[in-house]
Amino acid sequence: MTEDARFEDGAERPLRLRAETAEDLAVISALVQDAVGQTSDIAWMPRHRRFTLLLNRFRWEDSARARRQNRPFERVRCLLTIESATRVRAMGVDPQDRDLVISLLSLGFEPGPEGSGRLRAVLAGDGEIVLDVECLEVTLTDVTRPHLAQAGAAPRHSPD
Repeated sequence: MTEDARFEDGAERPLRLRAETAEDLAVISALVQDAVGQTSDIAWMPRHRRFTLLLNRFRWEDSARARRQNRPFERVRCLLTIESATRVRAMGVDPQDRDLVISLLSLGFEPGPEGSGRLRAVLAGDGEIVLDVECLEVTLTDVTRPHLAQAGAAPRHSPD
C-alpha cells in the first residue's frame, strides 16, 4: 500500500510563528501581505478573547526560489490568531456580508499602557479591523500544503 507524501516529508516545514513584540509582528505582517479570505472565515470569540482569520496567503518566503527555478508561485491556507482581544471593530468592511472577499495588506501595533495596545489589520479598499488587546499575542499557522497561486504571478503594488 502506498501512502501520500506529507507536508512534513519535505525540506520545508509549514510556518508556525508567534509574535509578542512589534518587531515579531512585522515579520508576520510581511508574510501575510496580500493574503485573501472571506468574512465568513473570520471568527470573534469574545468569551475566549480570541479573534481568528483563515487566509490564503502568498508564500513570500518561496517566491525568490520559484523565480530562480522558473516554476509557479504558491499560496497556502493559514490561520492568523490574535489572543487577549477585548474589543474588535471593523471599518469599511461589512461583517454581515459573509461572501465579502478581503485582502490583508499589513498588521501594525500601537502600544498602550502596561503591555496593552491596539492591533490594526489594514485591508485593501480602505478597510480596517482594529482590535484592542491586553497584550500582543499573535500566531500564524499554515494549515494546508502549498498550492499553485491561481493568478500565476506574484502580487505587485504600484507606488503611491
